[in-house]
Amino acid sequence: MNVLEEPSPTATDTANQLHRSALRLFRVLRATRPAKGLTLSKAGVLGYLYRDGKTTLTELAAYLRVKPQSLTRLLADLEQRGLVLSRSNGEDRRENLLEITEAGAQLLIEDIHGQRVRLAQVIEKELTPAECELLRIAADLMDRVAEKTEAQTAPLGKSKRKKA
Repeated sequence: MNVLEEPSPTATDTANQLHRSALRLFRVLRATRPAKGLTLSKAGVLGYLYRDGKTTLTELAAYLRVKPQSLTRLLADLEQRGLVLSRSNGEDRRENLLEITEAGAQLLIEDIHGQRVRLAQVIEKELTPAECELLRIAADLMDRVAEKTEAQTAPLGKSKRKKA
């Protein structure tokens, strides 16, 4: 579809509802994070490193759509806590490669697990088996939409993502 073409009213209504619902769920999950848990920014960095492996500060900043300078303090804190390693890049000594540590991966997994348990508890209590199946189908469709959207906008040509 050309950028100037307007989508159909049905597609627009669906996109609006999906966007509202996704943002609302995101806000609810964010609000239920443990006070001493990972911040969203730190979880975003660890999540990227967990999925994509080693990367440079430039690639990470491009993915997060921030300036590299904006990540300096955050990465220093993650490194001090032993959650991220920064090592010299053998190919280009001017730039370091960032990678998640075992402790960082474990903390991220625990953080995600807690959120997923909270979701599962509500799903189990509030939805019928048929609604659960519809939600599963909707989640698959959301993954497809996300994949296609990401492929159109991926920074630095990175579009292959692993599921967390």
